[in-house]
Amino acid sequence: MTNSTSRRIKVGIVGGTGYTGVELLRMLAAHPHAQLTSITSRKEDGMPVAEMFPNLRGHVDLAFSSPDRANLTECDVVFFATPHGVAMAQARELLAAGVKIIDLAADFRLQDIKVFEQWYKIPHTCPDVLADAAYGLVELNRASIANATVVGNPGCYPTTVLLGLAPLLGGAPLIDTTDIIADSKSGVSGAGRKAEVSTLFSEASDNFKAYGVAGHRHHPEIKAQLDKLAGSEVGLTFVPHLVPMIRGMFSTIYTRILPAARDVDFQALFEARYANEPFVDVMPAGSLPETRSVRASNTLRIALQRPGNGDRLIILVVQDNLVKGAAGQAIQNMNLMFGLPETTGLNHVAILP
Repeated sequence: MTNSTSRRIKVGIVGGTGYTGVELLRMLAAHPHAQLTSITSRKEDGMPVAEMFPNLRGHVDLAFSSPDRANLTECDVVFFATPHGVAMAQARELLAAGVKIIDLAADFRLQDIKVFEQWYKIPHTCPDVLADAAYGLVELNRASIANATVVGNPGCYPTTVLLGLAPLLGGAPLIDTTDIIADSKSGVSGAGRKAEVSTLFSEASDNFKAYGVAGHRHHPEIKAQLDKLAGSEVGLTFVPHLVPMIRGMFSTIYTRILPAARDVDFQALFEARYANEPFVDVMPAGSLPETRSVRASNTLRIALQRPGNGDRLIILVVQDNLVKGAAGQAIQNMNLMFGLPETTGLNHVAILP
């Protein structure tokens, strides 16, 4: 592990014009050890970043550059905020130059190549790189991330579901792992910054809908990690929904407590599991978290409900889908990869109202 606290980390961003790209720019511009070096966009080549994103005026002086002029091999780390398939097309060249990679798409999330190709409909061209990549959910995988050269940043939905369930898996049997339900909602920014009818204001506003019920790309990612945590196959029903807000994510997870675990203090269990996690807040028993309580922050909040003290344990999880669900988590990974305290540049307080 390279300790870079004494120098600036040269950062490149591929795909800096989307919502996760601008979140990376916003946070890295204020990061005390990051030096924004290159932001690519073929279409916006030469355009000042602050012209597209006026919130960065006075903070980011770079202009977008086309990929062929970006000199990404001179960076220490490159973030890919791009569609699936882009990172693996450039991975070998960057790794040969000693550049570390953090991919916010799915190229390095799923270790099973057949499953990846089934869900993403493209061939995986870097199986050797994938084999050495770390799954970038810090709270579950800290040690391997710290020593990794390639990190697959988790999906937004998987972050909420995995952290919501992790304390219940891997030890003495506590819940029925054959029947877990994750009912998840996301703001429209989760669909990305693109012109699409379903995310137009007049389509998404004043509306609420489920999607991907027959199958969503995040399902196999969640399932693979839950199976790993549980040490056996887990039965998961995952249903995502689109809600009429810009940013925010809320997952309600329904589990069934096993008879032998009826006397377990689940509140104490969760509090102990996340006691030393700076970005996971286990709220007091019976709390009802709100998405606005994490807006623009890297904090994920968890609350537990057990109606009637019965056998149903409900886990409520909120996060900002663009921060802990994407860009903030990616920077948390970068901090670990370069020997920095993982909270560096990420202690943003959520914004209200």
